[in-house]
Amino acid sequence: MGRPLTSLSEDEEMFRGSVREFAEGELRPRVEEMDEHAKLDPLLIKQCFDLGLMGIETPEEYGGAGANFFTAILAVEELSRVDPSVGVLVDVQNTLVNNALLRWGNEEQKKKYLQQLSSARVGAYALSEANSGSDAFALQTRAVDAGDHFVINGRKLWITNGLEAEIFIVFANANPEAGYRGITAFIVEKGFEGFSVGKKENKLGIRASSTTEIILDDCRVPKENVLGEVGKGYKVSIETLNEGRIGIGAQMIGIARGALGAALLYTAERQQFDKPVNEFQGVQFQLAEMATELEAARLLVYNAARLKDAGQPFVKEAAMAKLFSSRAAERIASLAIELYGGYGFVKDYPVEKFWRDSKIGAIYEGTSNMQ
Repeated sequence: MGRPLTSLSEDEEMFRGSVREFAEGELRPRVEEMDEHAKLDPLLIKQCFDLGLMGIETPEEYGGAGANFFTAILAVEELSRVDPSVGVLVDVQNTLVNNALLRWGNEEQKKKYLQQLSSARVGAYALSEANSGSDAFALQTRAVDAGDHFVINGRKLWITNGLEAEIFIVFANANPEAGYRGITAFIVEKGFEGFSVGKKENKLGIRASSTTEIILDDCRVPKENVLGEVGKGYKVSIETLNEGRIGIGAQMIGIARGALGAALLYTAERQQFDKPVNEFQGVQFQLAEMATELEAARLLVYNAARLKDAGQPFVKEAAMAKLFSSRAAERIASLAIELYGGYGFVKDYPVEKFWRDSKIGAIYEGTSNMQ
């Protein structure tokens, strides 16, 4: 008989407990300052590497933990319960960058880059452009074959981890006449000639997570840094994002858990009319509705992750999980603000940040309209 979706194995429980301890002990004291200054604490990034959170699925032979995809989802959820800015740092590293290399990289690329991504170097995934968001295959970045290397020119927008990253998966069209079948994935290092990081965005939510422009101005990329085959980058991008959507779902259930937890504590402590506000039936109805939506979102996300690990089709389930969990997180965080009353509207209390952070779930790695 199969284990229920939300029932964790002993190893999974131990792993979740260790991530929760880190999130409460090291991350929570820094959340407010990082949000205010819109910058991750470099020490936290180092600790994420030291704890093995930046190479969860990466096999041990490449310096990773050798765990499964579901384990990565647990880490993203637990971190996002405290601060989704750190949740998305770990999410992009594992579900996009590492996954792309694990699936499409050759042995030399895996040995060279997965070791670095597991131990010290942050990665980023550079697909979006000013005029190619949802229509990702309309990208205008071009790659020209120059013998032993490609020369890439273009600009990328909305690149998560752009400020901290040193290794980028960049998508460019090497044969525009072939349309989307010319799109090719490249492994680009921050130190490559012609590569630079542009404007850092000033965002509504997940403010400590950097979102930047990437500029490629006659950027020279060795031919051995083509990821997969020339002209098959469209497959790399789409199939990697299928897994990434489950990671976004994990972020959203983490946010929802954080907001609901804060609302439960506050409504138990806040007294009105000589009793705690959670003793009023109208408030109980709201809390019950929030808990129900969270549980439904969790089931969708866990199911998609378990299907992926089982080698079964999961694309539809991943899209459903992202769509529902992002809506649930936004609703739960919004209700949490209302339950706090005026206190929920100020930055002295945590729920307004959960609401700001939740909005991105309906936008990145495929908008809700695209699911």
